[in-house]
Amino acid sequence: MNRRLTALIGIAALVALAGCTGFAGTATPTGGDEAQLERSIEVTAAGEATSAPDRATLRVGVTATGDDAAGVRDELAAGEEELRTALTDWGLDDDAIRTERYDVRESYETRDDPNRTRYEGVHQYAIELDDVDAVGEVIDVAIDAGADEVQRIEFGLSEETEREVREEAIATAMSNADDDAAALANASDLEVSGVYEVSTTQSGSRPFIAESFDAAAGGDAGGSTAVETGDVSVRVSVNVVYEATPA
Repeated sequence: MNRRLTALIGIAALVALAGCTGFAGTATPTGGDEAQLERSIEVTAAGEATSAPDRATLRVGVTATGDDAAGVRDELAAGEEELRTALTDWGLDDDAIRTERYDVRESYETRDDPNRTRYEGVHQYAIELDDVDAVGEVIDVAIDAGADEVQRIEFGLSEETEREVREEAIATAMSNADDDAAALANASDLEVSGVYEVSTTQSGSRPFIAESFDAAAGGDAGGSTAVETGDVSVRVSVNVVYEATPA
């Protein structure tokens, strides 16, 4: 068998194999000569899923004022030690408490007054919690330890939970895409025969933000801070190219 005949047999075998190959699932053709669709329907659709939060980030701040910057700085340092000690004694790891903002500056009220100088400072902390039910208690601990600012409280999802919720959102997005593709095919005298290519075009989670809360009652009332919570949503968009054939 000469080389020319061998080459022809090889080409015939490749053609036979190609006739047995189809698109499965979400695979995209690869290689130099990609298969081309005679007809296709392209759809972009979104899906959303929600879950109760399983982690929270709260932001508290210690503030100080004084006649000189050094004094304000020292007061903030003392406040940090007291706050961290109280929170770690409560049960938080030290690395769950991080500095998010530190600022010492001359007060705007006295900046243009040469006869009066006043400095103010703020040390803001972000506190990470895996127990969302303990947010109110941690706020009480922080306030008792000297925190005089409690700002936005953000409820979110752990990586594992967010991954599970995202899978639900993808399933919903694909179902919506299938419905849209079927409607488009019906309006165009076509039939959907399979999925040629699929990809996610956009995804993200939207945490629940608590901007306000009911502060703990003082004295012997035994009250504790109450914080409203809500579900966290994850939204995903998919882009799907479907194979289509004449109806």
